[in-house]
Amino acid sequence: MAAQSSTYTTDHAASVLRTHSWRNAANSAGHVIPHIRPNMSILDVGCGPGSITIDFARLVPNGHVTGVEYVPDPLEQARALASAQDITNVLFEVGDIHSLPFPDNSFDIAHAHQVLQHIADPIQALREMRRVVKPGGIVACRESASMTWYPDSEGLEAWDKLSTRVRHAKGGNPNPGRYIHVWAEEAGFARAKITKSAGSWCFSSDEEREYWGGSMEERGRSSGFVKMALEEGFSTQEELEKIVGGWVEFQQNQDAWFGLLHGEIICLK
Repeated sequence: MAAQSSTYTTDHAASVLRTHSWRNAANSAGHVIPHIRPNMSILDVGCGPGSITIDFARLVPNGHVTGVEYVPDPLEQARALASAQDITNVLFEVGDIHSLPFPDNSFDIAHAHQVLQHIADPIQALREMRRVVKPGGIVACRESASMTWYPDSEGLEAWDKLSTRVRHAKGGNPNPGRYIHVWAEEAGFARAKITKSAGSWCFSSDEEREYWGGSMEERGRSSGFVKMALEEGFSTQEELEKIVGGWVEFQQNQDAWFGLLHGEIICLK
């Protein structure tokens, strides 16, 4: 995603990278795994700290994976992670999803996870992903569709409303997983060649609540999102304190539960 055309509403703060680093191929790209072969070339767009990207590299020992991010901030961590795990068939570089820096027909798979919701022109992004995929290759995307939690929480409701308000104001597309297949058709994929599915995350154990609620609490205290929300008048310090309190309560309540539904597509070129 290019800086001038991004609608990403947070930065790559430690709290954000913490949530992104938890993601792997199994919990975030299960719909892609059956299509991967050992000698494939894969493009991971919006790779962040590289945890999914590196998992893909393990699945293509005779192939190669390229991770692309619109800013260099998280790529140092991604390279360090690959080095620490002795993964050598992976490369990370800066690139714009609206104009990918690769020739036509370069990859077997182009993948994006929770990227289209943050960018200015998701249809153009899908066109670009389609362009760089070889004939017979696939474009795979996964985007959040809806979320729910227990028990009712004024803090979490305030977080959801604030996030949605900011993303709409910045030109984003909150929770587009329910209609990403429509975007794919507009980007040039034949309806018959688009496979739709759904996946989910659930955070309910003590460890899961600490991870998810703790990272979201950190975001509520200090992140690019919080700074922008305050400076541009989307929120107040009082509201943000309510949001932080909601995530603290979520972590402490052993009955608490948070679920997030994702829409998924596999598009054959």
